[in-house]
Amino acid sequence: MTANDYLGALTGVRSGKRSYYPEYVRTAERLERAVDALDRISRALVRTGEGPRALVEAVVRAAADHVQADWLLFAVADGALRAARPRFLLLAGENLVEDERLFPADALTHLRILRTRPWEAGEPAGTGVRVPMTLDCEPVGGIAARPADGMEVADTDLAVLRVLANQAAVALHNSFLVHATMRLRGRTEQLSEAAEQQARDLAARNAELQETQRRLIGVMQRQALDDERHRIARELHDSVTQDVLSAGMMIEICRSDLTGPDADLAAVRGKLTEAKALTRHAVERLRAAIYALHHNDSEPPGSLPVLLERLSTVHLPTDLEVGVTVLGEPVPLPGEAEHSLLRITGEALFNTVMHTNATRARIRLRYLPGRIRLSISDDGDGDPGQLRRTLRLASATNLAGTHRGLANMRARTEELGGTLAIRRSRIGGIQVLLEIPLPLEAG
Repeated sequence: MTANDYLGALTGVRSGKRSYYPEYVRTAERLERAVDALDRISRALVRTGEGPRALVEAVVRAAADHVQADWLLFAVADGALRAARPRFLLLAGENLVEDERLFPADALTHLRILRTRPWEAGEPAGTGVRVPMTLDCEPVGGIAARPADGMEVADTDLAVLRVLANQAAVALHNSFLVHATMRLRGRTEQLSEAAEQQARDLAARNAELQETQRRLIGVMQRQALDDERHRIARELHDSVTQDVLSAGMMIEICRSDLTGPDADLAAVRGKLTEAKALTRHAVERLRAAIYALHHNDSEPPGSLPVLLERLSTVHLPTDLEVGVTVLGEPVPLPGEAEHSLLRITGEALFNTVMHTNATRARIRLRYLPGRIRLSISDDGDGDPGQLRRTLRLASATNLAGTHRGLANMRARTEELGGTLAIRRSRIGGIQVLLEIPLPLEAG
């Protein structure tokens, strides 16, 4: 191989004419510009982190310097790379122009083609040169330029412009992804911080709600006991008044009998004994009423077993023994449910005190899987059958308040989804038995 052959392989120039060396010089200059352009491409691409505009400006300047352009236009096709900004940019001398009204006429022609028909970017440009910009083999815009007078643009120069344009498209796309990722990350961090703040606020509100609920349950528990105490006090007032009036009448009769000439001391003694029993009965009920009215606000809230224990003391005259037994593992109940169970128990105990001669009463609370069983039993002389008939009658008709307590007990039980039964107790009197399903929903 001759020297000409070696030189031709390296430069693409094959000539033995006297003009060979000048052509070689021009080729060497193009290679030098190509290397310089590639260096500019590298430096332009590393500016992606500065944002899309800095990248576009670097590409425009590199391309303009390579072809020594009077002006050079970079444009993105309409509908392509939608997030790319700027959409087009013209470098004229040292000035960057974005207002197309200031473009030269030939530059406007290239802009229209690149924006609307980028697939035709490779057609003859008329005035100047034009190359397409592709991304994934799809045309997305291009570069157009008017080289300086005397500047010969070879295929290698056009190849450099295409490389610049295509790399710019890739970099713009990646820049969009980077910035979108950064925005998404920032938004995610904001949302995460907002979610954490909402979680903290929710935890604080939940703590406040739990505290409010705890206080409300305590108030409802105290209200249940207070309601029961006040009801008992009112009914005891009526019964005590009757006992005292009856005792007073007997004493007045005895006084009249003692003033007569034929006083029957034995009869007087019997009436006085009866009057003594009436006054004793009244005193016992007064003591119970006084206890009921003076033990309220100082009592802290407690569980259902604790409240039943307290309730039993409200009904405790001197001749009635009340005991409370709890079996199984207690479970927390809604305040409304505890209120209803307390009122049912209080009504049953009050009936025992007022309508039987019982000396013992037993409250038995048992926690079973899926249900609660509550019974109130006494050793009095009440008739379960008669009470069941009275309950059916009270549920069906209005008895003007008579035995409405029994109907209220059944209604409260049914509101809890349970059943109420009246039967003979093992200790001889009446047993009121409730079965309530678990879990109970708060009302």
